[in-house]
Amino acid sequence: MGPPSSVRTISQEAFDEMVKENVEIGMDPTEALQDAIDALSLQGVDLCGIVTCIPGEGSVRDNPVIQCLDRLKDLERKAKDIIGEDDLDEIAGLLNKLIGLCSDEGSANAAIAVKNNGIQNVCSICSKIRTGPEQALVLALKTLKLFLRDVQSTEIFRSCDGPKILISILKDGSKTLDILNSGFAVVAAAATGNEILKESFMELKFDELILELLDRESKGSIQSVYDAIRILLTPDDNRVVASQVYGYARRFAKIGIAGSLVDSLCAGLTSPILVSASIALKAVAVNDDICKSIAERGGIDAILDCIDESGEQGNKVVARTLCSLLAKLAGSDSNKSAIVEKGGMDRIIKLSSRFPDDPSLLQEVMSIIQVLSLRSPANAGKAMESGAGDLALQAMQKFPSVQQLQRSSCLMIRNLVVRNPENRTLLLSHGIEKLIRRAKENHETSKDAATDALRDLGVDNYNL
Repeated sequence: MGPPSSVRTISQEAFDEMVKENVEIGMDPTEALQDAIDALSLQGVDLCGIVTCIPGEGSVRDNPVIQCLDRLKDLERKAKDIIGEDDLDEIAGLLNKLIGLCSDEGSANAAIAVKNNGIQNVCSICSKIRTGPEQALVLALKTLKLFLRDVQSTEIFRSCDGPKILISILKDGSKTLDILNSGFAVVAAAATGNEILKESFMELKFDELILELLDRESKGSIQSVYDAIRILLTPDDNRVVASQVYGYARRFAKIGIAGSLVDSLCAGLTSPILVSASIALKAVAVNDDICKSIAERGGIDAILDCIDESGEQGNKVVARTLCSLLAKLAGSDSNKSAIVEKGGMDRIIKLSSRFPDDPSLLQEVMSIIQVLSLRSPANAGKAMESGAGDLALQAMQKFPSVQQLQRSSCLMIRNLVVRNPENRTLLLSHGIEKLIRRAKENHETSKDAATDALRDLGVDNYNL
């Protein structure tokens, strides 16, 4: 990620001038360069995107990223409205080279490209590719995704009409799957951590575009659309106090996106987008009405079937993701009853027995039981019959150092016993108090949950 906007920056010209002045006062070229870097770093100046070269041994224009951008700019200027097919092959080659230069995680090349108008150039190129082979446009979109790396870069994207250009490309029904996948990947990158861009996409009716594509294309053909949904509905911009993403989620559900996502789950573990679609559906499920509508569409049946299948196949990733989604849907009281009636309690306990060495999955299972048992003595009783008590005892004994699992255990135990005295007796007789006190003592994050569990178990000195 790039620096926050309050961090000081410097232009390439000013940096080069500083190095030049160091040479003029008698420093050798290598020393002059390093002195400039050290002095600016001590002053808190961010040098991200600055090309550093030793005077006399090269220049900024020799940098391969700058050379690619310069040539792309020439080709983009040459085309008034539409880039001719004669230039598309050269553009594709330059973009492919840029992708290679900027793909390294630790490389400064993407930052150099952004600082030298790379986003503006590539956005303009995207807007002028109307005909010819798709390769150039696909590569342009992939390049753009690499450039969108922080709030500063996404703001540049917004300022040069990036959202309008991108939506125009995606709305073209003739575009291929490669273009659509690359385009939605750009949406996800641009909207990450940027509330204003999320709003821009929604103003351009991005939700309607998503629904159209989900209904038109075969399920799973556009993998990146699910990532775009998740990002658009994630409140991840620290600059704003109140995010609008919950309203967007309601819009998504209202027009039918939640239903389409449920349909995406019905193919089971054979679907390549099962995990992505589940995460996207969880992001849409922001209130009771939406959670109920998902159940009415067959969502709970699909999830439980996939949970069974993931256990049989030993697929931990799918199992964890679906348990997390089920816990979200269980927040609706009507869904709690449906989950239990469909054998959900027994099925998730069975799942936990298939993955006894995976604390993150056990934690997800306990989160479901915690939600199902909230304000429901009947469900708490059913949970104990299914083996929730044994699950808590075994998990707390086996994974004493896993903080979140210890906390989840305490939260689940509290809901199992608060309205069920018979469960208190059973758990206490098996030594649960000692395990909870150990979690309270060893993990700061578990203290409150452990205190509440001890209190509702009815033990003395629960607050110690």
